[in-house]
Amino acid sequence: MNMNRPRIDFTYRLSLILLLVIVLVAIFIFPVSAEPLQIPDINVQIGDGSGDNPQNLSTALQLIILLTVLALAPAILIMLTSFIRIIVVMGFIRTSLATQQMPPNQVLIGLALFLTFFVMAPTFQQVNNQALQPYLKGEINQETAFKKGMQPIREFMFKQTREKDLALFVKMSEMKRPRNFDDIPNYVLIPSFVISELKTAFQIGFVIFVPFLVIDMVVASALMSMGMMMLPPMMISLPFKILLFVLVDGWNLVIQSLVLSFK
Repeated sequence: MNMNRPRIDFTYRLSLILLLVIVLVAIFIFPVSAEPLQIPDINVQIGDGSGDNPQNLSTALQLIILLTVLALAPAILIMLTSFIRIIVVMGFIRTSLATQQMPPNQVLIGLALFLTFFVMAPTFQQVNNQALQPYLKGEINQETAFKKGMQPIREFMFKQTREKDLALFVKMSEMKRPRNFDDIPNYVLIPSFVISELKTAFQIGFVIFVPFLVIDMVVASALMSMGMMMLPPMMISLPFKILLFVLVDGWNLVIQSLVLSFK
C-alpha cells in the first residue's frame, strides 16, 4: 500500500495540472473566438494630407532634420569641440591623485561640458550669426547654412590639428594633394583633429603625473627604509597628494592651462 501511495499522488497532481490548463485555455480562448479583438486604426500624418501645399513637406523635413541633429548632438559636441582634451586631462588628474571615484564621473563630465561651452562660445556665436539666424529668417537655404555653420568649426579644428596628423589622413584617403584648407573634407579633418587632441591631452597628463609620481617614490622609499613593507605606500601618499594639490590650487592651475591651450 505504501508503494502505491506515491503513484496515487503523482496521478492526482497530474490531473490537477491538466485541469488548470484546460480552465486557462477556456478563459483566454473562448472569449477571443466569440468576440475578436478589435485593433484600433492608428494613423500618423504630418500636414493635411492633400499634398498640394509644399510648405507641409518642408515642415516635415525640417522636423526630421531637427530630430536627427538632436540625436547626433552628443557625438558632435564630443568630436568637434574641446571636450576631448578637457575630459581626458581631468581623467588623468583623478588617476594621478588615486582618489578612486572622487570627483565622481558626473562632476567631471559636467565641468568638462561647461568648460567646452566656455571655450567654444566665440565659435558657436559665429555659427549662430552666420548660419542659424539667416536660415531661420529664410535668407539662406539648408545647404548654404550648413556650409557657413561648419566654417567657424573647421577653423577651430584646423588651429588645434597638427600638420602631421592631417597629412596622415590625407595620405590614407588617397586624395589629391590639397592646395589649401578648403580642399580638405570634413571626413579627413575630424579624425585628424581627434588624434591631435588626444596627443595634446596625454602630454598635459604626463606633466600632471610627474609631481605625484615623485611623492609616491619618496613615500615608498621611506616605508622601505623603516621596514614597513606590508603597509601600502598608496595609503600613505594619498593625503600628501591631496595636500599638495590643494596648496598649489591645482584646479585653478589645470583649468587655466586647459583654457589657454586653445588660444
